[in-house]
Amino acid sequence: MSKPQKFAVYERPRSARAVAGTRAVPDSSERFVPVLDWLGGEGAYKDASAERRAESLVSTNRGLLRDLGVTATPMRRGGEPGLLFNTSTRIGAVPLLSPVTGRADFGFVVEPRFTWSSAGDMLAGTGFRVVPDLLPLPDLPQSERRVPPWVLSSVVLKRLAALLDSLQRRFVFTAADVRAPRGQVDWSGYATRFAVGRALDVPCRFPDLRDDEELRAAIHWVVRRHRDALLGQAAAGLVVRRLLALCDLLLARLSGTPPRMPESAQRRAWSRRSLAPRAFRDGLVAIDWTVDERGLAGLSDLSGLAWRMDMETFFEAWVESVAESAALRTGARVRTGRRHETRVPLDWKPASAGSQRSLIPDVILDRPDVVVVLDAKYKRHADQIERLGWLNTDDALREQHRNDVLQALAYSTLFEAPRIVACLVYPASPETWRRLVERGRVSMRAKVRSGVRNVELALVAVPLSGDRDAASAAIQEIVRTAA
Repeated sequence: MSKPQKFAVYERPRSARAVAGTRAVPDSSERFVPVLDWLGGEGAYKDASAERRAESLVSTNRGLLRDLGVTATPMRRGGEPGLLFNTSTRIGAVPLLSPVTGRADFGFVVEPRFTWSSAGDMLAGTGFRVVPDLLPLPDLPQSERRVPPWVLSSVVLKRLAALLDSLQRRFVFTAADVRAPRGQVDWSGYATRFAVGRALDVPCRFPDLRDDEELRAAIHWVVRRHRDALLGQAAAGLVVRRLLALCDLLLARLSGTPPRMPESAQRRAWSRRSLAPRAFRDGLVAIDWTVDERGLAGLSDLSGLAWRMDMETFFEAWVESVAESAALRTGARVRTGRRHETRVPLDWKPASAGSQRSLIPDVILDRPDVVVVLDAKYKRHADQIERLGWLNTDDALREQHRNDVLQALAYSTLFEAPRIVACLVYPASPETWRRLVERGRVSMRAKVRSGVRNVELALVAVPLSGDRDAASAAIQEIVRTAA
């Protein structure tokens, strides 16, 4: 008898609150944040003073907020001054310059609208295809401990793996006793050896092609630091286990090189290397973060690195991973837009006219008998339609959904196959997805009349959790059987 499936517990995002100079709101939401206890006010007219500071904060930090996909509007609600934040699908943390001191005294955090535990399982499930981008901005002065420590480890370890891949063997001068003369011979040293009966030991100094042992030693030291930190986070589940497995893989590649913390002078010398590839530069920065004990925003009470991650791209990577699981069980081939394998150019006449130059479906599953086009949409449609029903959803959601359907059907015209399925994939909380499974509504399909072509439209809900095999069951069914 099989064990019952366990589902992650979905938690509703908490409302924005103050934690020592930092405010946090969920992505894809609208939140009003009072500013009197955040920015402060002076004199008898504290509310008016706080309102002016809010306006100055928005004006000063408009570019930073825009890069995070956030708009902020000063306003009053119930007579209380505040800022109305509208967030997009980007999450991350940025420092905000104070309207009073001009320094980065405040921070702003956009969190995923589902729990970090679900995000971690998804991150592990994608094989860390997408990880946060670290931004070249000042540290956040203070932040709240909502971002788990493994997030920084995922960034550092991925960069170190790329750094190891980019390392090239180089010539270094080596002094050694050899059997035959090589390079520059130390004749006075040889005379001494000859006098004591060691005529076959020739001391020489010569260039030798070797690995960069000093850099490998530094990488070894950093990997061990992160492995030790991850061992204390076992309760985080799948993501930490996968990161520990990555640590073990890196340590195996570094065997034979003892770990050693790099000196400041050595790190400066590495950074001055000319024509270094990006993977090399990014890896050095990751080493610096660990040596200097800087943390991702949320890890430290005193400072945190600014970072950003696009949840649309992250969800596409998750759908790609789910599709790969379905392909393994159906004999289909997977092509992805992330690797530019699905690009179809548009031939405009004249060539200088037109706008969009190509169509790029997110994921394609194809066999000789069927092509399934998966279009990932990081939207709340699955949750809202399930909760409210189509007739009770608002006009804006209906219009967005219609546009999604039209885009998916446009993708279906790009391929020739006995059977073509245009599939819209929406995220669902684990709780909603479980209800859909119980009701048999994880996927809904319809036939589209298109002459002699056999075209279908499918709507599929994918859980925001790390169980990609369970999530792929509906897509497997679509590949195997017609509507």
